[in-house]
Amino acid sequence: MELTDFSKPTRQSSKGILVIFALNSYKFIRNFFGLFLVYGLSISKNKSLAFLSTTHITLIILSIFIVILVLAILKFRNFKFYLDTDEFHLSTGIINKDTTIIPKSKIQNVYVKQNFIQQLINVVSLNIETAGDDKAEIEINALDRETALDLKQQLFSKNHLVDLELDEKQMQTTVFFKASVKRLLLEGLSQSHIQSFLIIVSFVFGLYSEFGKYVQDLNLEDRLESSVEFETGNILNFILANLLIVALAILISMLFSVIKTFVSNYNLEVIENEDTIEINKGLFNKVSLTLTPAKIQNLVIKTNRLKRYLGLHTLSIKQAMVNKKQQKNFKIVALEKDQVSHLVQKFFKDYNDEGVYQKPDRYYKRLLMWRSIGIGALVNIPAFFVFGAYFWLINFISITWIVLFVHYTYKKASYQITDTYLTITSGFIDRLRNISELHKIQSVELKQSIFQKQKNIASVYIATASEQVKIPYIKEHDARSIYDYLLFKIESQDKNWM
Repeated sequence: MELTDFSKPTRQSSKGILVIFALNSYKFIRNFFGLFLVYGLSISKNKSLAFLSTTHITLIILSIFIVILVLAILKFRNFKFYLDTDEFHLSTGIINKDTTIIPKSKIQNVYVKQNFIQQLINVVSLNIETAGDDKAEIEINALDRETALDLKQQLFSKNHLVDLELDEKQMQTTVFFKASVKRLLLEGLSQSHIQSFLIIVSFVFGLYSEFGKYVQDLNLEDRLESSVEFETGNILNFILANLLIVALAILISMLFSVIKTFVSNYNLEVIENEDTIEINKGLFNKVSLTLTPAKIQNLVIKTNRLKRYLGLHTLSIKQAMVNKKQQKNFKIVALEKDQVSHLVQKFFKDYNDEGVYQKPDRYYKRLLMWRSIGIGALVNIPAFFVFGAYFWLINFISITWIVLFVHYTYKKASYQITDTYLTITSGFIDRLRNISELHKIQSVELKQSIFQKQKNIASVYIATASEQVKIPYIKEHDARSIYDYLLFKIESQDKNWM
């Protein structure tokens, strides 16, 4: 196979002008969406805005988009990159010229993306990340897929021209897992919908606060009161009405979770190469990334009671300082239990979760209870203003939640330390199992409050390059033993952390 020569300064495809223009236009519209909507409503009523007519406003907006197009052209013309034996070079800038040089050895991840606009014009973007920043340091917006994959391969190679033997080796791939539509729908239904519920509530309140004046102008409250006869003092009707609202909110949250899961994981497939794993997925935003075991800091396995019944598990891969927005792409959903075990063995050889797991001290359970009671008591304050004399009914839900939360959070909390691996389990609704290699630990810290010191309790905080985990509330002598052991393992091993 003939490889592309990137040794000379190269521009991306001319279609990149359209991509840059579309991205900048989207950012502009997103930042000023609320302003546009308010002004649009004012213009629809008054046919003008201050001294500006509809024609003037249209010309102003058109001029703004022309400026965005000109900037896109200039950005495209000044965006050049090339590759030598050991480094990637990039030149950018319109007025101020910037040159970025990244050694190949410092590259953390290279992945290929394709948003909806790029799908229409048949190009992809290529992102290059290092471990030193939480953002993608370089994004090439428009390459044909073959060129992008070729550049990706050469960025990870030791030589500027990749050996044909290595190329043939990388071609030996196997589709290890492909998520069916049924499993993606089940994955969406079996998720915890609390986050979706909060997103929807925040969105509704945000819209109301932004456009409350226009909602009031529609006289919705008067129409509702005229069409429905409320029976004051009837507690049964009050409870049923609120249960209906809650049920509707839960239904919308479930629907939102299902759609979100399906769209982001559409056509999910895991491809197993000789030494790496490749993840491809996405409907409107397609992504393709390659995972190398040496660069992985943590593995997190998530499931819950319903997911286990349906045979669903999620594997999240944590890398050093990866872009937080892109972290969701490092997640494989709808896996069977044996598939999770296979992938864990692929990344962390000889890992075995069998054996004895240690539990936190019962002090942790008491602490969870008192914290939950405090939150439950605070909930009564807004409940009084919302529900009036019936605010105390909220405590039936609060007490049930406190009992379940304390019981299952403590039950799922445990840890295991072997000669090579650290495993910490946690969770309330979901059960999370966080796995990390001891030689990749960056720091260990022992913490205890004044109250914990009196009871000889402490917590151990362990940080890798990707995240920090905690062994919570164990006996102080056990915490110090773990602290000393982990420091010894860090200092005595000569393995690289990535």
